Amino acid sequence: MSLQDERIEAFRRLHAEGCFVMPNPWDLGSAVALEGMGFEALATTSAGQAWAIGRADGDVPRDETLEHLRQIADAVDVPLNADFQGGFAHDPEGVAANVKLAAETGIAGLSIEDSTGDPDEPLYELGLAVERIRAARDAIDESGTGVLLTGRSEGFVVGRPDLEETIRRLQAYAEAGADCLYAPFISTTDQISAIVAAVAPKPVNLLVHAPFITVADAALLGVRRISVGGALARAAWHGALAAAQEIRREGTFSRLAGLPGLPDLNSLFDSRQPAGAGVASYFVP
Repeated sequence: MSLQDERIEAFRRLHAEGCFVMPNPWDLGSAVALEGMGFEALATTSAGQAWAIGRADGDVPRDETLEHLRQIADAVDVPLNADFQGGFAHDPEGVAANVKLAAETGIAGLSIEDSTGDPDEPLYELGLAVERIRAARDAIDESGTGVLLTGRSEGFVVGRPDLEETIRRLQAYAEAGADCLYAPFISTTDQISAIVAAVAPKPVNLLVHAPFITVADAALLGVRRISVGGALARAAWHGALAAAQEIRREGTFSRLAGLPGLPDLNSLFDSRQPAGAGVASYFVP
């Protein structure tokens, strides 16, 4: 069994019961650090990846994204889920071709969105959206990898917060072969419960981008998987920009107090230490 096979098998086991958190690193360093903290799986974030290279979310082309997936998958041992946006194509054939390429990078899962990027028609017509998910499913099956497919409905992201329509789409994606279902930006327990019930027994991914729920409460609602999208990257940018703004405007450096020293951060990535040892020492007062 290859390393990718082992990761995919482990990833599928995680979806079988309970609830796990799959945080989203934005580069190699954050991926290695999060793995060292003991998370059992990770997921990429298209937004975090883009900001790290000076671009806006959605401005990173397919080939750069594929290389990013390959690098992250090579850097960690835990399963990696790919934020593969809309599959980098509109037509199902293009989605299928690109999903096959993604499956070759070492990932354990990927998601396909139903947003178009067109503000006038922000969601694909349902029939085409289903064909795109089915094309991704067929591509994964043809690859023989068993990569786990997540179907995403983006209504709450693009200004169409229609729960009934979102559920209709997620159910259709489940029928088309999605292994996991995901509606980013839902934010109430009623919405979560409705989606979990509607697509059962297939697992649901919940995006937690603000402190509106706990892991324990999400688990009680039947959520199998939690991700945070670009939130960790936003937290990192917020800290850095706030410190830089103080320096620029005030000429003071108070936000640099209490930061870890170089040895502390270097310890996170010291290959001579056991996995997680550097992270554990980092949080010792």
